[in-house]
Amino acid sequence: MELISDTEVLGADRPTQTRIRLRIPKQYNQEPIISRLVSDHGVTVNIAAALLGSNGRDDGWFDLELRGSSRQIQSALTYLDEMDLEIWGESNREEDGW
Repeated sequence: MELISDTEVLGADRPTQTRIRLRIPKQYNQEPIISRLVSDHGVTVNIAAALLGSNGRDDGWFDLELRGSSRQIQSALTYLDEMDLEIWGESNREEDGW
């Protein structure tokens, strides 16, 4: 069993942000993926850039900035990973205390 230190527990609630690039395949065009990042995982999402086909036949590409606690961001990234979405540029938390 792994023990978690007080520092790690306190760090989980510390405000932070990260920037990612995300590809959402066309079969997910009707899924509210970004909305779920906000509602289910509690992160604030800023869409810095996006490339979407107007006809809905192509994949969508998003440049996202995620803000929240370390725990919320990790939960959001786990959700995206479980959806088997391609994520690029996941950085180590860019800033603390925004």
